Amino acid sequence: MTASGPHIAVVDDEADARAMVGDYLRLHGFDVALCEGGRALRAHLQIRTPDLIVLDLNMPEEDGLSIVRDLKARSPIPIIMLTATASAIDRVVGLELGADDYLPKPCELRELVARVRSVLRRAQVAPASPQAAAPETAAPARTVRFGTKWLELDALRLRDDAGVEQPLTRSEFDLLKAFADHPKRALSRERLLDLADARDPDAFDRAIDVRINRIRKKVEPDPANPRYIRTVRGLGYIFRPEGD
Repeated sequence: MTASGPHIAVVDDEADARAMVGDYLRLHGFDVALCEGGRALRAHLQIRTPDLIVLDLNMPEEDGLSIVRDLKARSPIPIIMLTATASAIDRVVGLELGADDYLPKPCELRELVARVRSVLRRAQVAPASPQAAAPETAAPARTVRFGTKWLELDALRLRDDAGVEQPLTRSEFDLLKAFADHPKRALSRERLLDLADARDPDAFDRAIDVRINRIRKKVEPDPANPRYIRTVRGLGYIFRPEGD
């Protein structure tokens, strides 16, 4: 019997671990494809685009971080990293490359399912209604200026003054929206994680800092000296719309 839920690609060179994760996801209603490495994943992508990828970082054929880098340069497919390393370095690098979440390996499968559902919720974009209001009665588009870019809240995109879209992951959009909804208010890392629906049960403090660094590179004229998304020492961050 084929599952009708979201399509998940599980990428792991260890056959037993791959099968265990796949079986558990299927048990919870997901449609699963199993790939033993980057080459198999790319072959699968030619046939079908997954809604989410669960990716082991430590594989002999091709390092998982290089797979994340390649995929995020071409596609917004959400990625959850699995890593057996005790160091936070791989997790930080993966998040900087655009991965959406991570779990230590071996992972608690119930938590993996919860993370998959959470990331899929964040990545979900409501389709445009075929009964959309006529242009003359439509509400004006909601936009917020972030330094060198404009955040279009209804279109879920970031663009420059010329209308050129800046690639943005759903987690990055959620974080920018949290700032847009709370301008000139200092927000703690914990509060930002709650507002962006990116709560991390392991309290990985640097996760929010990595996301902030990523969006600063997209909106700040000089990311090394941010004017719009400022650090509040000992607390968190604040969005200054005027850059003061």
